[in-house]
Amino acid sequence: MFSKIIVGIDGSETSEKALRSACDLAGKYGAELHLIHTPQPQTVAFAMGAVAGYHAATTMPSSDQVNQAGEEILNAGKAIAEKCGQSITKTYLEHGDPAKMITSCAEACGADLIVTGRRGLGSLGAFVQGSTTQSIGHLAKCACLSVA
Repeated sequence: MFSKIIVGIDGSETSEKALRSACDLAGKYGAELHLIHTPQPQTVAFAMGAVAGYHAATTMPSSDQVNQAGEEILNAGKAIAEKCGQSITKTYLEHGDPAKMITSCAEACGADLIVTGRRGLGSLGAFVQGSTTQSIGHLAKCACLSVA
């Protein structure tokens, strides 16, 4: 039924649940698993603000810091997949609008399922305007699974 599954992760608990669900499906269908993360400077700044002395409100992270944080999230995703008995075929670190990047990547790699968490680390503005998962549902040319 599914041969390639792409999972959008952002480091949130919900995206981890989405990845675990995707691992379960990949095991049942023998599907490839692909991970994508689209780091957002504001989210990285918020996470870094949890470190004493870092002024997230006045200092945005550098592009290197954003990329490093993104790689850490992808590596954590690989570790989760391994614990679930699955391996990741390919990872993608894409910059831009998460919904557009995830759907473009899914189309480019030939994914037949996109799995995301229903609520991630998006901003309040995203809550008001519509979540990444909702946008993916509108843009995707393949099946989508939203995990709560």
